[in-house]
Amino acid sequence: MQKKICMLGAFAAGKTSLVRRFVHTLFDERYHTTVGVKIDRKRVEIDGKPVTLLLWDLAGEDTYQTVRTSYLRGSSGLIFVVDGTRRVTLDQAQVLRQVAEDTVGSVPSVVALNKSALVKEWDLDARAPSDLAGAGWKVFETSAKTGEGVEEAFLWIGRETIRPR
Repeated sequence: MQKKICMLGAFAAGKTSLVRRFVHTLFDERYHTTVGVKIDRKRVEIDGKPVTLLLWDLAGEDTYQTVRTSYLRGSSGLIFVVDGTRRVTLDQAQVLRQVAEDTVGSVPSVVALNKSALVKEWDLDARAPSDLAGAGWKVFETSAKTGEGVEEAFLWIGRETIRPR
């Protein structure tokens, strides 16, 4: 069984770094720009079932209209990546969520509040995680650098994609 998961978020929010951490257990301090889309895959076992997660790492969005909706088609799940050190990335994730829902409908989604290793430098209100959860988002605080919350977020979205609806 294969499930397509799209990574969405602002430029330099950490989408590629999260995928690299999850798929290859690696972290690189250097910034890697994604042009268009980069697809990785990881085979995991979820509730005793083998599942291949196809991770579509979409280029970062600095404007709300430029997300390529054709890349979203066929998605089983979405991961919205927010850079905790840049408040504007949360605003962008909220707009991208609407664009994604208009394109693929209601599919499981999660917010990765990334860069938790830098929480003292966060530009988000301390209530942001609970506010997002209260607004219906599933939220994980993640760090591609330390690995905190990364596997949990990807396995949660994987589990939700195979759950009967």
